[in-house]
Amino acid sequence: MTTDQTRRRLLTVVGSSGVLALAGCLGGDDEDAEGNGETDDGMDDHDDGMDDHDDMGEYDDEYDDEEADHQDEDDATDADVRVAHLSPDAANVDIWIDGEAVLEDVPFRAVSEYLELPTGTYEVAIAAAGEPDTVVFEEDLEILEGAFTVAALGELSEENQPFAPDVFADDVSDPGDEARVRLVHASPDAPAVDVTVGDGDTVLYEDVAFGETASVEVPAGSYTLEVRPATADNDGDVVATFDVEPAAGNVYTAFAVGYLDAENAPADEPFDLEVVLDAEYDGEAADAEDGGGAADAVETVFVGPDGQNSFDPDTLEIEAGTTVRFTWDSSGHNVSPVSMPDGADWEGEPSISDAGHEHEHTFEVTGRYEYVCDPHEGAGMTGEIHVE
Repeated sequence: MTTDQTRRRLLTVVGSSGVLALAGCLGGDDEDAEGNGETDDGMDDHDDGMDDHDDMGEYDDEYDDEEADHQDEDDATDADVRVAHLSPDAANVDIWIDGEAVLEDVPFRAVSEYLELPTGTYEVAIAAAGEPDTVVFEEDLEILEGAFTVAALGELSEENQPFAPDVFADDVSDPGDEARVRLVHASPDAPAVDVTVGDGDTVLYEDVAFGETASVEVPAGSYTLEVRPATADNDGDVVATFDVEPAAGNVYTAFAVGYLDAENAPADEPFDLEVVLDAEYDGEAADAEDGGGAADAVETVFVGPDGQNSFDPDTLEIEAGTTVRFTWDSSGHNVSPVSMPDGADWEGEPSISDAGHEHEHTFEVTGRYEYVCDPHEGAGMTGEIHVE
């Protein structure tokens, strides 16, 4: 396990002290990717899979790179950039790039899909949702080749930590037969933490402070993560536990968000771990260009968003081989297939499930899939997936 002890504050105003390029921090992330396989061999005998959380698939807006004239066309290379809203006392926000709203009404805890942008310098602004004049952050960001997460950290109230976006270089390279899991500490009132498994027998992350990251590679399997205040012997009292099931060949980021003491915090957002799938390989090389690359295609359908009897989106067009993640935003719903192409084997999720539940399926057979929520079909809760 290694820890990046320096916050990657890479947002700077052009013309003041110059633009701080992302390349200067890639060495730190390379260090994170090494030496992470020293875990207890006794953890090998587990089942595959991962209990992923909302990766904000509905915010998968494409930025028009044909209009982003930041480089000569012959020299243009691409970067993969996503945005994470991790400020617990900030309302929903819109993300603007060069004056264009590319992500809208982004809620706390949400992590966008990767946006493909030509490398270059962009004006990045964060504003209150629907209120472009209410800007909480606006600076220039230089993006070099690779994959990056722009994360809104801290609090607008600054009760524990000041509000300020940070940029993290994402190591989405193939972890082989193991899984790579990166921890991002984004809980404003939490101290530096150790994360252990097996009642403290194995230390996965050590002394990770707010705004810092740490990465580890582990065998696929089921783990109960034990979050503890950092101590010299990694034996602090367990303040929270989380069950995860990393799959071989997958890359994840686990964002520690919210407040340990939510009752006395500026916002009632309890401490939680948001686990996002960054990339998946299944033991094969990623389909990436120029050494960059984000996750294989994963789309999200929200079940009962905002308590409504609907699917969002209710119609989804995807390519064969795309994984669709159904995420329950409210309780009392199921996903029940009513028709599908010959040869397809999707069973859906027939059980009535509660908010936070997830169901995934990779659609390989082309054609039209129709599904409903059985309890609310009469209210129009139907959906379609078209696989091309």
